[in-house]
Amino acid sequence: MNHNILKEVIFDQQEVIKKFQIVPREYEFDKNANYVLVGLRRSGKSTMLYKIVQDLIKKGTDWNQIIYINFEDERLSEFTAGDFNDILGVQAELSDNKGYFFLDEIQNIDGWEKFARRLADSKERTYITGSNAKMLSGEIETTLGGRYLTKFISPYNFREFLTANTISFDEKSILQTKYSGKIKRTFNEYLTYGGFPESLSYQNKREYVSSIYQKILLGDIATRNNIRNINALKIMMKKLAESVKDEISFTKLHNILKTIGVNVSKDSIIDYVGYAQESYLIFAVKNYFAKFAEKESNPKYYFGDNGLLHLFLHDTDTALLENLTAITLSQKYTGEVYYLKSEKTGIDIDFYIPQTKTAIQAAWSIKNISNNRETENLVKLASEMPGTKRFVIITYEEEELLTTDGITIEVIPAWKWMI
Repeated sequence: MNHNILKEVIFDQQEVIKKFQIVPREYEFDKNANYVLVGLRRSGKSTMLYKIVQDLIKKGTDWNQIIYINFEDERLSEFTAGDFNDILGVQAELSDNKGYFFLDEIQNIDGWEKFARRLADSKERTYITGSNAKMLSGEIETTLGGRYLTKFISPYNFREFLTANTISFDEKSILQTKYSGKIKRTFNEYLTYGGFPESLSYQNKREYVSSIYQKILLGDIATRNNIRNINALKIMMKKLAESVKDEISFTKLHNILKTIGVNVSKDSIIDYVGYAQESYLIFAVKNYFAKFAEKESNPKYYFGDNGLLHLFLHDTDTALLENLTAITLSQKYTGEVYYLKSEKTGIDIDFYIPQTKTAIQAAWSIKNISNNRETENLVKLASEMPGTKRFVIITYEEEELLTTDGITIEVIPAWKWMI
């Protein structure tokens, strides 16, 4: 690889980082560790690297020690695994001091993991990002040999979203009508358009989110996996969005598509869903009660950002609220969020967190309390699983403390719960 081109890429990126205004986020990094940052496209992974670079510069690191390369730069379109060694050569040309390597969207280069392993073995401080879960596959993990820590980066949580909008959310602010009104208004935007960091600078947020979705669907999924039946992929994603509150099997999804005349095999549907998960477009929540095989075959699928789900849905506030609840829980309890459903007992609980023994229902409103699915199922659960410690109903704006059949149920507005 031409060293002058690599230098141009590095110097241009440094200028971007120098001018970039960072919104504080709720992630911490060990200064002595190497990291692989993964997550949904445009969720803020690059900005995380910018923050690390800016902190290094503040502590005395020279800019010539910063080797930041974005592998989506068109000047690197011909870059291959054989060119990685040139990065080390350029670093040596720029500085006699230790380099810091920031390799953005590196999954675009086949064989990247061997170079990453070599950097780690050479005690080079390295940070890597990628928008595909294949970066965490067993084969790659074996190659990296435990030399990198993994951070999943999601779009803004609600606290970060408020911070980005310069809205205070301390206890005093929440209790003041003026500020709580701002928080609620901002929550409506977050509920509808999601938390992609750059969306804040766009007036037409839906259009911006749509552009991200198209990039993920057509680039990260269709092109990367050589999918020819694009129409089937698009319709499948629409049907997943329409089923976001319900468990759905591959067989059921296949039958739905078949009924509306979409000619696609069940095996292809399994692949498409897998690709969507690998790109972090959707994630699965499994039934805690189910046996292993059933857990894998009948999950609920949620979208990685509410703005993406909103592209498909109109006037479905309950689905958006439940999806946002799922996102918030998955950000805090990665891989440890379940739903509960049992035909034998009739229990149907939206979310269950084994770690804290907490059962959570998502409901836009519970005003019709005399015949309420949410409370009835929580009461059933208390009887069947007496070890459950906390019972919560997340609503749009209602708040109260209920005592029903001997159990206490916290009814909390989503915006306050997410703070």
